[in-house]
Amino acid sequence: MAENYDLLIHGGTLVNHDGVGLADIGVRDGKVVAIGDLARADADERIDAKGLHVLPGVIDTQVHFREPGPTHKEDLESGSRAAVLGGVVGVFEMPNTSPTTSTPDALEHKLSLAKGRMHCDHAFYAGATNDNANILPDLERIPGCAGVKVFMGASTGSLLVADDAGLARVLATISRRAAFHCEDEDRLNTRKSLARAGDWTSHPEVRDAKAALLATQRLIRLARKAGKRVHVLHVSTAEEMLYLQAHKDIATIEVTPQHLTLRAPDCYEAMAGRAQMNPPIRSNEHRTALWTALKTGLVDVIGSDHAPHTLDEKALSYPASPSGMPGVQYLVPIMLDHVNKGRLSLERFVDLTSAGPKRIFGLAGKGRIASGYDADFTLVDMQAERQIVDADSASKSGWTPFDGKTVTGWPMATIIRGNTVMRDGVVIAPAKGEPILFEEAL
Repeated sequence: MAENYDLLIHGGTLVNHDGVGLADIGVRDGKVVAIGDLARADADERIDAKGLHVLPGVIDTQVHFREPGPTHKEDLESGSRAAVLGGVVGVFEMPNTSPTTSTPDALEHKLSLAKGRMHCDHAFYAGATNDNANILPDLERIPGCAGVKVFMGASTGSLLVADDAGLARVLATISRRAAFHCEDEDRLNTRKSLARAGDWTSHPEVRDAKAALLATQRLIRLARKAGKRVHVLHVSTAEEMLYLQAHKDIATIEVTPQHLTLRAPDCYEAMAGRAQMNPPIRSNEHRTALWTALKTGLVDVIGSDHAPHTLDEKALSYPASPSGMPGVQYLVPIMLDHVNKGRLSLERFVDLTSAGPKRIFGLAGKGRIASGYDADFTLVDMQAERQIVDADSASKSGWTPFDGKTVTGWPMATIIRGNTVMRDGVVIAPAKGEPILFEEAL
């Protein structure tokens, strides 16, 4: 008798730990149960993936979905809708909301807000403050917590731990890998006067490369003393990459598609406030160094740092204009375009967006196409040519820094735990995202 599956993906080119090649995938009860030639099998749902590449589900490990708080910019529903339209099966969401996600009650509240509203699977960071180090171990153990996030440079409200003593208290109490925004607060404050009114090209001067390097060096020194693992978010400078190369035993590294794709001063001259983010988009010298670090294996993950603001807010004159830009919907197409241009392999893309998150954060049952793992897939057409435009943005912000850019390579389907959530640019299923679980918090 023929084997029967809930879902059968057939005819696609599978990209996983076993290489790249034609293979079918059988799914039962939300898990991968068979990989190979399954032509004779029966299934309740069949997806013809001929001409498509079947990737492990893409996970974006840094997004800001603004809820609770300024939900006119974004909320958990709209942000996760943008994610699945972009081929993303799971997100790690940041704690600088209002109120901040810095207590167990706040984290549990955010998880309750996500239930029945988020289209993708999700985990939420707990925010460290100068006053909550004693409860961080409790936060780390809550199912659906991605770990602890620390802002070393200016952030929302109390989510700023700028001094060594505060950082040492955080590092002393945590057990899981924590994520850090590395910009030195003292240096940022002393350089505020360098901001030229209405001139966004001064943004990378105000928040210069040295501010990033100083914070990263302080972090590594304190983490090594405490014997703890750290994750350095959105690394943007050549100097940081050179420094971190000597500390890979304790430090992992994220870069963003924006820092890999845009460059100063061109982006500020063309886009003004739309190009403003923290840390800043920098000169081509730094962008080249990021690509070198990616190619040599130094970089561990790609995260979008999706941080939307409205166009009205972005139209404010610098330095009153806010930092941050949407990114989760177009992480996959932007990076696939880089693949097609020969800047990285498709296998390396998979390493950065699924295997990488699995490896460094200890995802439970996610991050691979393998028997027993969640049936999470991103199906992409590597030949599809599309133009990215503001009008197609699902984010409440309604825009993208890549408006008008033509790319080759596009997500055609998003499948989460065996449920087809997006097909051909349309969300086709109700919101059934679930909390992502972690091996260290089971």
